[in-house]
Amino acid sequence: MTLTRDTLLAAIDRIAQAMERDFEMLNAADGALGDGDLGVTMTRGMRAITEMKDDLPADIGMALFQCAQAFTKSSGSSYGTLLATGLMSAAKALRGQENIASSDLAGLIAGARDKMQDRGKAELGGKTVLDSLDFLAKALPGADDKAAAAAQAVDNALEEFRDRPATVGRARIFAEKSVGLDDPGMLAMQSVVKAAVQS
Repeated sequence: MTLTRDTLLAAIDRIAQAMERDFEMLNAADGALGDGDLGVTMTRGMRAITEMKDDLPADIGMALFQCAQAFTKSSGSSYGTLLATGLMSAAKALRGQENIASSDLAGLIAGARDKMQDRGKAELGGKTVLDSLDFLAKALPGADDKAAAAAQAVDNALEEFRDRPATVGRARIFAEKSVGLDDPGMLAMQSVVKAAVQS
């Protein structure tokens, strides 16, 4: 499987639809452990990207850079900033390329994870979106079916951390009350990834 501008545009449409669908769910999950506006952040961000997607260039790196810019302008939230940071990382690595092999995805995701970790000053194991990305980066190499592996990885991350306390970000103030609750950022990443890999 090769990733091109066309596959990127199709993925944007699917992710945008998923964010509209999951708007209330993400707000509710975020309300239990944060500000309650994650659904707002994600729908606004994807609407902004959707509005300009037809003008995206064939250069995948530049296209992702423009997506990151659009998402950032739509929201000043910390989660939006982290996602944009991850997109910028991939954009820099892919600048000048119009065809991306699926075998490159794990490295791109790992790079995004590391840049987001630096930006957010968080550690792996803190029950955040970083853990979802870590599961993704480790599940993809060697997987024959990258889409299935990616979908399973984000599910596995949620299951692994559900019964752990949050130790990073705003959710950490809830400490033991966060045990048994899914991290909203991880839920959002689950929705994004599953929409992105749909055929």
